[in-house]
Amino acid sequence: MSKGIPGYSRYRNEVDTLETLYELGWYRENMPRPLLGGGFLYCFLSYVRMNKGGNKKMKEQLKMIEQEALEKILQAKTTKELQDIKVTYLGKKGSLTSVLRGMGKLSKEERPVIGELANKVRERLTLSLEEQLEKLEEMALEEQLEKETIDVTLPGRPVRLGGQHLLTKVIEEIEDLFIGMGFEIREGPEVETDYFNFEALNLPKNHPAREMQDTFFITKELLMRTQTSPVQARTMLEYGGNKPVKMISPGKVYRRDTDDATHSHQFTQIEGLYVDKDVKMSDLKGVLDVFTKKMYGSDRKIRFRPSFFPFTEPSVEIDISCKACEGKGCSICKGSGWIEILGAGMVHPNVLSMAGYDPKVYSGFAFGMGPERIAMLKYGIKDIRQFYTNDIRFLTQYHNA
Repeated sequence: MSKGIPGYSRYRNEVDTLETLYELGWYRENMPRPLLGGGFLYCFLSYVRMNKGGNKKMKEQLKMIEQEALEKILQAKTTKELQDIKVTYLGKKGSLTSVLRGMGKLSKEERPVIGELANKVRERLTLSLEEQLEKLEEMALEEQLEKETIDVTLPGRPVRLGGQHLLTKVIEEIEDLFIGMGFEIREGPEVETDYFNFEALNLPKNHPAREMQDTFFITKELLMRTQTSPVQARTMLEYGGNKPVKMISPGKVYRRDTDDATHSHQFTQIEGLYVDKDVKMSDLKGVLDVFTKKMYGSDRKIRFRPSFFPFTEPSVEIDISCKACEGKGCSICKGSGWIEILGAGMVHPNVLSMAGYDPKVYSGFAFGMGPERIAMLKYGIKDIRQFYTNDIRFLTQYHNA
């Protein structure tokens, strides 16, 4: 073919390409055989043109996708816009994925080339998305900091220190006083048996004294304890009837009372017990005299009044002189000059016997008090319900008491 013929140069290039591919043996895998002469040349060149066209078109598509996506990424103002761009171009149904699905039409030699190019496009877009996201987050943080600017020169808010509940303070104060006199602290279950709550304390079934305490029964034999005295019965039984007992038992108790200024269906109680050989009423008076003076002041006096409790004999009520009127009589003490604080007495022989102690050898005294009443008298509180309403204004008054 003469060099002067139109199209000779393009034809020569295609022939050169053909000859190169022929020498490499490319046609063996990609062309039907046998093809000879001009027919072979025509078909072969047509096939080359077809693949070269698909390759070029796919490269152009990838380039266009990259340019378009990068422009949108740089224009994005929110993280949501960036997420939408990511889905549009890199998602399972995105533009880049759609282009890659057409790689099956390419030759084996061109697939790696296009695949590598597509991966580079994906990497550049991913990197651009991450950089833009970081910029947007920094801008959002700066905007937030501007809106929430704190003047560090302003005085800080004071830290409010908590404090113990007044009842807890009073109970611990009472415990410390009796520990100082050699008493130990013992505790027991709040869900108690009928036996330890009543029978072991000289209150057999159908005894009329049981009516003094309205009880929350759970079953016929289980109840919410009405006093902490069952702990005394359990402790004496544990000691086997041949060891001295000197203990107090603080805890919650439950009675079917109507809540008012001086009554509550749940309250706290501290019972005390001292059992040993040759324990007398004078020992009881000495212990309670020390307690009242330590608790209310050395100028307070105490008096014993006869009373009745099923588990003590004799039984007494203990009064202290009214501090408001110094014993002269006022509205607080109802004109008597005295205020009742607790009940006590010598342990009943039946209680000692049921616990395994010989009443001819051992004797003892017991007492019981309500920390709520002790606190009300000491701090001038008029309503027991204030201990349980969780009014912070009331409670904080006594943090430093």
